[in-house]
Amino acid sequence: MAKNIQAIRGMNDLLPSQSPAWQYVEGVLRQVASAYSYEEIRMPVLESTDLFKRSIGEVTDIVEKEMYTFDDRNGDSLTLRPEGTASCVRAGNEHGLLYNQTPRLWYMGPMFRHERPQKGRYRQFHQFGIEAFGMPGPDIDAEIILLSARLWKAFGIEDQVELQLNSLASNEARANYRDALREFLRAHEAELDEDSQRRLDSNVLRVLDSKSPQTQAILANAPRLSDYWDDESRDHFEGLCTRLDAAGIRYTLNERLVRGLDYYNRTVFEWVTTELGAQGTVCAGGRYDGLVEQLGGKPTPGVGFAMGIERLVLLLEAQGKIPSSRSTDLYVMAGNAEAELIVLRVAEQLRDGQIGLKVQVHSGSQALKKKLNKADKSGAEYGLVVFMDGGIETYQLKHLRDRDQADQEFTQIDAVIRAL
Repeated sequence: MAKNIQAIRGMNDLLPSQSPAWQYVEGVLRQVASAYSYEEIRMPVLESTDLFKRSIGEVTDIVEKEMYTFDDRNGDSLTLRPEGTASCVRAGNEHGLLYNQTPRLWYMGPMFRHERPQKGRYRQFHQFGIEAFGMPGPDIDAEIILLSARLWKAFGIEDQVELQLNSLASNEARANYRDALREFLRAHEAELDEDSQRRLDSNVLRVLDSKSPQTQAILANAPRLSDYWDDESRDHFEGLCTRLDAAGIRYTLNERLVRGLDYYNRTVFEWVTTELGAQGTVCAGGRYDGLVEQLGGKPTPGVGFAMGIERLVLLLEAQGKIPSSRSTDLYVMAGNAEAELIVLRVAEQLRDGQIGLKVQVHSGSQALKKKLNKADKSGAEYGLVVFMDGGIETYQLKHLRDRDQADQEFTQIDAVIRAL
């Protein structure tokens, strides 16, 4: 017997029992994005490797350790996209969407990172992303945060998430802070965890993200980023906070929040939860005013966020916020041999008569009792038994979930439709 082939580790099937939860989540995401007049863009999953090296940064964990990269038959280096912003900027540059325009865009789809799979964190995962271009002020930062807050309301989990905010300031201010932080940490280098020691030269701001308690204790006395903000960045951040206050959005200032991608500047934010253990971030984003130019376009400000759909589904399931769903509303079967030839046509009439009705037709010739057992196991609300006698059709509607309801007899399909 041939050996079974299994899915690649960390790349999971989505089974029929799981699909309704995803369809619900994706539907809400689309509705809320549309309510803010954001338009969908779809990018390929495979891009030039250079796109991510130039945007994310060659010394980030993603580029150094996590990307799925290979040479194609032409010798070109290609990468399965690890995130969506760089691809969105590339598409905007390529198709002229960004020049003298202010597009508001959203996307949804699979991303790929080679890391240790764990609950809510997979090698193939799915993200929903929002990107807005051409608007430099804090008002658009506030808008996308309000959009994300509306998502939590729509899902009924606004009490399970907390907004954390910070500003990385301008590139110059951040460079000055980076030098001061590195100088401070050099004096404690031997006490830092191994990852933080490695990041001292390559990406010192990521030390602020360290999960090591010992490193965090050292950082308690480190220089503060806010002490290095320039006036323009301070005004921008205060403008954002003022708008969020006016909109009634609660937030916590977190000066350790730096994000893991090199392209961020000024506003950065995360929505976090304590309901998912170590995987506490459910949505994150910020401003990336230099990225469009960095990827070959004209200087264009940008801001956006992304959220992992797997993690969001886990959170909603943990809170019991996924609505129940039925795969079949009506199970149709033939009550006698003559009716076997017409049940498919009857099912089509039912679908025509009530749009959205989920109709399953019994396949195969079995005794009526076995058909009714299958109808019951399908989870359908109703069973419809179709009879044909001398060219006359009759219908028997059975309430499969409520046994106290008596069967109903009909001679017209329209009457059946009205009774459903």
